[in-house]
Amino acid sequence: MADVKDIIAARVAKELKDGDVVNLGIGLPTMVVNFLPPGIDISLQSENGIMGMGPSPEAGKVDVDIVNAGGAPVTAKTGAMFFDSSLSFTIIRGGHVDATVLGALEVDEKGNIANWIVPGKMVPGMGGAMDLVVGAKKVIVAMTHTQKGTPKILKQCTLPYTALGVVDMIVTEMGVMEVTPQGLVLTELHPDFTREQVQEATEAKLIISPNLKPMQ
Repeated sequence: MADVKDIIAARVAKELKDGDVVNLGIGLPTMVVNFLPPGIDISLQSENGIMGMGPSPEAGKVDVDIVNAGGAPVTAKTGAMFFDSSLSFTIIRGGHVDATVLGALEVDEKGNIANWIVPGKMVPGMGGAMDLVVGAKKVIVAMTHTQKGTPKILKQCTLPYTALGVVDMIVTEMGVMEVTPQGLVLTELHPDFTREQVQEATEAKLIISPNLKPMQ
């Protein structure tokens, strides 16, 4: 089996369309740009005030003034724009972000997400997640299926919520799940796993799509 993060990032990349404005969360989601199909050009938005963010800089070519929302060095594509946080969040809250891809600590069968804090542990804050998941047109959770064997896809989140009923799709190394009014529908299954194995690793009851297909 290929690297788990590569599998997830490559599948998420297929959801993005040419011309989309996309916000990628810290960590695994930033890898999605490495797997964009040929001919697909997206505008990456960072909530600290960049539109047209590029990939990580080459060694020795870091500009310390150009960083993403997590503080990591990035580049700016030709034509990129820089602006303050108020305009950045106007773009997000105004519904101008076509898709946001972010990780999660927990997601549940109602599309609720908890991804910003574990009580008792120090965190810098929730960043732009609370705004992004309610402002973006499509919310994709990209994460490993379990945390050291403990399910992360639950009947109901146990950690403090980021937002309620906002998740559209969950992509893990095991498969692709869509959030529907009826519950979580398994639409794609990675060939290395069986339906039974995915369900065993998932606390929420999965609905198997009648059109279930191999994970792309």
